[in-house]
Order: sequence, then C-alpha cells, then structure tokens
Amino acid sequence: DVVQGNDGRFYLYYCMGGDYGYGGYTGHIHVAVCDTPAGQYEYLGLVRNPDNTPMKRYICFDPALLNDNGVIRLYYGTWYGYEEEADFFTDGKRLREEMEMFGRSKEEILSYPDSIMGVVMAVLEDDMLTVKEMPRHIIPYKTKGTDFEEHPFFEGASMRKVGEKYYFIYSSWQNHELCYAVSDAPDGGFRFGGTIVSNGDVGYGGREEKDRLNMTGTTHGSIVEIEGKWYVFYHRLTHKSDYSRQACAEKIEIRADGTIPQVEVTSCGLNDGPLHASGTYPAVIACNITNGHMPHGSNSIYAEAFPNVTNLGEERFVGEISAHTLLGYKYFSFEKNCRMEVTYRFENETNRVTYRGPLRIDERCISEKSALEMCMNEGHTAEDVLPDTGVKTKVKSATPYFEIRLQEKGPEIARIELEVYHAWNHAKSGVLQLHGIYPIYLVYHGFGSLQIKEITFLP
Repeated sequence: DVVQGNDGRFYLYYCMGGDYGYGGYTGHIHVAVCDTPAGQYEYLGLVRNPDNTPMKRYICFDPALLNDNGVIRLYYGTWYGYEEEADFFTDGKRLREEMEMFGRSKEEILSYPDSIMGVVMAVLEDDMLTVKEMPRHIIPYKTKGTDFEEHPFFEGASMRKVGEKYYFIYSSWQNHELCYAVSDAPDGGFRFGGTIVSNGDVGYGGREEKDRLNMTGTTHGSIVEIEGKWYVFYHRLTHKSDYSRQACAEKIEIRADGTIPQVEVTSCGLNDGPLHASGTYPAVIACNITNGHMPHGSNSIYAEAFPNVTNLGEERFVGEISAHTLLGYKYFSFEKNCRMEVTYRFENETNRVTYRGPLRIDERCISEKSALEMCMNEGHTAEDVLPDTGVKTKVKSATPYFEIRLQEKGPEIARIELEVYHAWNHAKSGVLQLHGIYPIYLVYHGFGSLQIKEITFLP
C-alpha cells in the first residue's frame, strides 16, 4: 500500500511473506519512499519497535495504511481457522499446523494473550518507520458467534475513511469476495457490513457458489473515490490460475445509511455507464465465463480444460470454449440496428495453450469435470473432437454456432454460425433489432473447443 506522509512524500509498504514464498510468513514489513506516488521508490527501512529492533508482532502480511488527519495507522495480518477448532489447545495437531504455517514456535504462539491470527492496527511515528502505538486487533480474531462468522477476514486489509465513518475492506476466507465492516473508530468497534463484490457474482441476487459465473478465487482490492464517485477495484482470474489476475473496477454506491450494496461484475470498468454497441472489443472483457460448473481456484493452478482468459504471445483471447460455454458481456447501449461479429478459431495442437509450469491444488479448491468429459456426457463421441491438422476441417456433425441471448437463461434472439477454421476467422449474426441497454450472452453449441479473440458490432 502507498500512503502520503505528513511531510508530503509517499511511502510504499510491503511484506515479502506468504505460505509459498521465501521465508514463509516470517518476514518483516518494509518501507520505501518517493516524492511522487508513481515512483521511483527508494528503500527506507523496516517497520521497527521504539528500541530500533524489527517489529514482528502478529503475522506481518499485506500491510495497509491510512493517514488519519495526521495519524499514520498501519493495518496488517492474516487469518486461518486453526484456533477456532475446539481441540486447538488439547491434542496439539492444530497448533503444530499453525506453527508450520507461520514459522513460529509453540512458545511464541501461546505467548499472545489474544491470538497471533487476525488483522491488527499499529500507529507509526512521523518517520513512517517507528511504532508509536503497538498493534492490536480491530475485529474479532475468533469469529464463531460474531457477525463475521460467515465472512471471516482472510487477508488484503485496507482502511478507508468516509465522512466520519471508518470502512475496513478485506478479502474474506470465502476467497472470491471483498467484504467491508464499519465503525466510528479506526481501531475497533467494527460491525460486518456485507460483500461489495465477488469475482463469480456469488451472493449477488442470491446466487449460490455452485452457480458461480467465473472461475472464482483470490481477489484483493479496495474502494476509491474518483471525482465524487466511488468505485471498487478488484481482480478476476485468468489462465486457469489463482496467480494470474485481471484488474477490474465497478462503480459502487455508499448509501445514506452507510451500507454498500453488492455490485455485479461487468465489462464496463471505469466507463461510468454501458459500452456503446459499435466497433470492436477484446473478447477478454467478458465478465462471465462459465461452462456451468466452474472451479474455485484458491491458491491453485489447473491443468484440466475449462473456458478461461489466456494468451499466446501478444494475442489475448478466451480459450477452451466447449459445448454450452456461456460468455457474458454487460452492458451495451444499442442505439440502432446492428449485426454482431466474432473473431474465432477452433483449437488444435498448434494454437492450443498448454501450461508447462508447476500445478497446485489447494485444500479449499473445488475442481469439476474437464470439458472433454462434459462433451462426452452430453452425447458426443471421441470422434467429434476436431482433428489437429489442416487449416479447415470438414465435419459431419451439425454446424456449430454461438447463440445470442439477452438473459443468462433467456431465449435465443439470434445466432452466429461458425465454419471450422484453425486460423482466425470472422462470423456474424443477422440483424439485431435492439434499442436500449442490454447484456449480451454468447452460448456455444457444437463440438470440440474454440477460442474467441474479439467481438464486433457492425452497422
């Protein structure tokens, strides 16, 4: 996080920590400084105790800052549910897991009168390094029976002051959502407010996790006021990896009563309104990408086939689109009749994206069937899978096509029939007689798998 100090300079706080990083969770909080917020920063030092020893209280992770009318407040920490287990202090298994996770001794963990877990706040001196007030918890570190129980803090702390209220923004243990809590004070009294955004639209309109509209997984971010309007910045996942992330933004509302209604994920970003249904857009702005049973990807990288934003070199596209895959684009403003065109190609060994790095499956992940298994279960045979030679392939099956819908589960309003090419090709619909603001859903019907690079609205 970056904060402006009382001297007018900008201070960058970071922590080289994490379960799979060098040194695990045993690192310090580092600080760099610059005259401008965009860099370049120069290293300043470690956050330290008054006696100049490195400050390592609680778990140094994901630091965030707030200059609260001259008071420099540092927030940090992470949370795992070990200490919520009834047997944490009796059989020792959970305690050993916590020791291994955080690289701390039994004696150190048990020395905390509260808990090493959870988010804490410290106050810094004007030198931006020295701790003036030692860290203390700001929300419950034991969540059972509290209003945080269903959405516990996990990581990614961020504090904002809106009027006279403090908004604590965080990534929850659900691991696909940014949540918020509100208090009249910066160091306690927070009550859970709700979910601001989920990168699978889980919870929006009552949507359940099994009906997630994307591969869900880690999201971080916060809320920012820009020219009098509030936005939430977050990220969606690409490349079938929890570590490949697409930066996104949605406009939000902070109501008079202080609540923030959950917003749906869209393709509009900072457009401050719907996109115009004219010209060409990259296919990767799809806000919904689902085959009906997308995985949850906490700390994981998958090899199995399912639709995803990916790339080959500089070309970015949505790949591994199999039968019944839905791509959602929200929202477009239609002012006159138009036709819709897609730039697509069918996948083969030459253009298929193959990940050759390490794979990871986290214990919290939910993995589903591969696209080929789905295709087989839908009545197709192995011979339906496209051959990998030639530019154009003749097939005996029915013509593949994209169905165009205006609702996720609505009727077809038009279709785009596809020829089977392994090089980029264009196909377009008939005339769309639409006037007003609509989402556009493309649903693939056919065999094999394909990629889509662009969508275009033509006169």
